[in-house]
Order: sequence, then C-alpha cells, then structure tokens
Amino acid sequence: MVETSPSAAPVVAPVVAAPYRTEPLPDLAAWTRYFVDAEIPVLAATAQALEELRAIEDDVDAAMLAKAIQTDPLMSIKLLAFVAGKRKPSILNDEGADAKTDTVTSALVMLGIAPFFRQFGPQPTLEDRLRDQPQALEAMRELLRRAERARMFALGFAVHRADLDVDVILQAAFLHDFAEMLLWCHAPTLALAIHDAQSADATLRSATIQRSLLNIELDDLAQALMQRWRLSTLLVRLSDTRHAEQAAVRNVVLAVRVARHTMQGWDNAALPDDVDAIAELLNAPPRIALAYLHKIDRGG
Repeated sequence: MVETSPSAAPVVAPVVAAPYRTEPLPDLAAWTRYFVDAEIPVLAATAQALEELRAIEDDVDAAMLAKAIQTDPLMSIKLLAFVAGKRKPSILNDEGADAKTDTVTSALVMLGIAPFFRQFGPQPTLEDRLRDQPQALEAMRELLRRAERARMFALGFAVHRADLDVDVILQAAFLHDFAEMLLWCHAPTLALAIHDAQSADATLRSATIQRSLLNIELDDLAQALMQRWRLSTLLVRLSDTRHAEQAAVRNVVLAVRVARHTMQGWDNAALPDDVDAIAELLNAPPRIALAYLHKIDRGG
C-alpha cells in the first residue's frame, strides 16, 4: 500500500501563480528539476468534479473518482506521480506492486479514497493559470483533443492485436504529450515560439526546433520526468519512442502520430506513411487499415 500521513495538510491551490518562464534552461537535468517542482494545474471541469465528489466522500469509490480524473491528462499524471512516489522503497522493484500504479484506477485503488482527498485539496486550474495567455490556452485545448484521439486510436489498435496490456497502452497514448502541456502551462512564450517555427516551415522536425529553442527534446523530458517520478516500468517503456521496434510501443507511437495528422482532416501528406506502418502493425493490407482508421474515427 501507499504510505500516507493522516495528518498531512491537503494540497491547495496557490493564491498567486508562479511566474512564467521566458528563457530556456541549459540542459535536460535543469528542465527536469524545474518541472518536478512546478505545480501541475488541472482542467476546471476536473477540479469542479473532484469538489463535488469530496462533498459525498463516504459514497465515493475508485471507479467514480477515476471517471472524474481519467479524461484529464494533467490530473492523471499528477495522481500517478504522487502514488508512484509514495511507494515503500522495499517494493520499488516488485513487478506486482509496480503494476498497481499503471493506470488511474489502479493507482486510486492502491492509494484509497480518504487518503486521496486528504492529499489532493482544491486543485489549481489550467484556465486560471493561462487566463492571460489565450493562445496558450487554445493550444492546450488542441493538445487535449489530440490526447483523446490518440487514446481512441490506441484502443482500436490494441483491441485488434488482442494485447494484454491494453489499459496501460491507452494510458501511455493519452499521456504522450504531457511534457508539451507542462511547457504551455509554465513557459507559454517558449511553447509559442516552437509552434510558430513549425507553422513557418512544416519540413522542420519538431525535435530539431525543440533542441534549438529549449536545449532539449520534449520526448526526453517526458522520459526523465516519468523516471524521476518512478512511474511504472511498463508505462515508462510504452512511452519511450526509442523502443518502437516493440509492437506495443509502436501501438502507442502510431496512435499518437495518426491522431496528430488527422486533427484537421484526412488529407495530411504524412498519412499514407502512417497507414502503411499501421497496416504492418495490424497485419492487414493498407486499404483495410485505412478503412479501420475511419471506423475508429467514427466511433465504430
């Protein structure tokens, strides 16, 4: 079980938000330290739902709490990081215990309802954090829509493949862009500069722009944060694009990729390559893979 202190003060929304960062940090270690200490805001709808559940705490179970949290990647990563970080040192290498922090629901079961409400008081919101940054707020909304699409495609692929780790695959796809979300929350000027550079030249690789403007790649930052937070080994591995030779990782990578490329429709120039790769993953002809993508998109 997770160790919690019954007398621990609840985490409450700060009265004054931390200032935005406007200059890049020198390296990955510095960025990791910065975001480990940074507050993670959540969607206003999530914050409201949690307060409504707090009012009826005695009637709340893990499934009810999970429903309120698992549609919000920021609150999801916040919960997973907290629960993973509170595991006893003696069980850090226990695969069974490790699996108990793979998903939002399993993390809540491990933590418990009363300890959750003790540790997570009224939450700071994304909308308050970015109230003076309308472009950043809209970019975040776009990322949130993309995360939900990535989860949808990841589910379709994993079900077709009859993967036993489907729940963790969905979690990895949904959380894939959390480092970019944190950048928009805490350094919107830098995030906007990356966005503008990509818009100005679509041939530039995202990683190249990120290294130029941030001194790091966001995928590397995501991996560093997940490892620092001691998230489950399986979730970290499924989120690591460097292991795309593994089918489950490709499942995540391709779900994220096709979600990004279809946000504005199905005429993106990169889609034919995506379809070929998905056809290989699903062991199906490209035309069948494309038809399956459309079926998933329609909710079929």
